[in-house]
Amino acid sequence: MNTFEFTTETSSNGIVEREFTLGDFDGALWSPASGAERAPLILMGHGGGNHHKSPAMTGRAARLVAIGGFNVATIDAPGHGRRPRTEHDEREIALMQQAMAAGEPVGPIVVPYNLHLAERAVPEWRATLDALQELPEIGPQGPVGYYGLNMGTAIGIPLTAAEPRIRAAVFGQFWPDPLAATAKRITVPVEYDLQWDDEHIPRAEGLALFDAFASKDKTLHANAGRHKELPRFEADSAAHFFVRHLGRATAA
Repeated sequence: MNTFEFTTETSSNGIVEREFTLGDFDGALWSPASGAERAPLILMGHGGGNHHKSPAMTGRAARLVAIGGFNVATIDAPGHGRRPRTEHDEREIALMQQAMAAGEPVGPIVVPYNLHLAERAVPEWRATLDALQELPEIGPQGPVGYYGLNMGTAIGIPLTAAEPRIRAAVFGQFWPDPLAATAKRITVPVEYDLQWDDEHIPRAEGLALFDAFASKDKTLHANAGRHKELPRFEADSAAHFFVRHLGRATAA
């Protein structure tokens, strides 16, 4: 049986950060320092080539805790962070780097590789959610959201489609095929981020994935700029989105 264990705990600026292990992967949980309330949980997936405590993850977690009082959890995707890469990982990463260096489209490589990672990551996320809901500050009945862009979307769409505990999700910046078929099974509220001048994901393809969600409550946030120029204020928007749909902390 995989054991869930907190390994470190630090506190700063009203936020408690606890790192944990579950089986062979690492994660982190950020929570309000008060610890006196039960708060919704946001599962947050990182982008390709990053890890569970990359600057984007820690920055977004801080905004989610500050604005909504949420608990926020991240884990390393397969082949990321301290996790070893398989031969398949090394081969796909090399192909992607070659395509980028040659100015060729990376979608035909990134999409199948990220979906391969999703097959491995979705069971890990569900096991993480099981473990976190054992904590008194989260609990088995508390609302859960998912927040992930780029590779975080490739993993988050099949996770959200399969996991009824997730009640709202923020996605963005990914190609539609073959994820659109899975997106059609998602009916929870969705906020979707799209970069209007994305050099990797054609605008029409980003719009097609947004259009595929079956959610009656879905919002498109389109910003001018290239793939890595997503405005930082979108993290605040995501936090307010989760407040609207998941609520805030309540008495434990």
